[in-house]
Amino acid sequence: MTATLIQSPDRIVLQNISWQTYRSLVTDFEQEPAIRLTYDLGTLEIRMPPDPYADPHETFKKLLGRLIEAATERLGLEIRSLGSRTCDREDLAKGLEPDQCYYVQHEAEVRGVVQIDLAHYPPTDLAVEIDITSSFLNRLAIYSALGIPELWRFDGASLAIYTLQNGSYVVSPASLALPPLTASNIERFLQLHPTTGENSLIRKFRQWLISHDI
Repeated sequence: MTATLIQSPDRIVLQNISWQTYRSLVTDFEQEPAIRLTYDLGTLEIRMPPDPYADPHETFKKLLGRLIEAATERLGLEIRSLGSRTCDREDLAKGLEPDQCYYVQHEAEVRGVVQIDLAHYPPTDLAVEIDITSSFLNRLAIYSALGIPELWRFDGASLAIYTLQNGSYVVSPASLALPPLTASNIERFLQLHPTTGENSLIRKFRQWLISHDI
């Protein structure tokens, strides 16, 4: 029998949910990008940011994505951008949807692969979380179990870069996927957003990359 642990305007948490039910809901909600499903050993969180958080969440999600993409162009790196695609593994009974995720170092291994099964291919090299609203489940632990090497989390004010070391995340000053970028480098440009248009901000970022020989 399914028990509801939490029911609020922005989330429902259910217990004793089968993997098949979780995957069915993932498919059903594909056209609802604001809805986030997090699954961990039979517990399912269905979460939608409340309206006051929706615009900031989507704004910073897109802006961080544009900064990442501009940096990979400057660094001469090929990437595969997968947005908020579901990252899950049935054998681990864990799954979630980052706000953005990218293959960088392992891009060549998944190039041309129509549907990437994480049981047979490496996980994405970089994931992004806009953590303006908290989750009931420990999403950091799910990311680490899935083996995602690097996670960027932005809470609306500060950016933290987590890198996977010996099965656990540690805060790192610099990016592994996009060296030599640091959290403070990226945060500086995110903080320009309230007073700078997005295209102008990206141009400033590109100029900064060139001026610092990155």
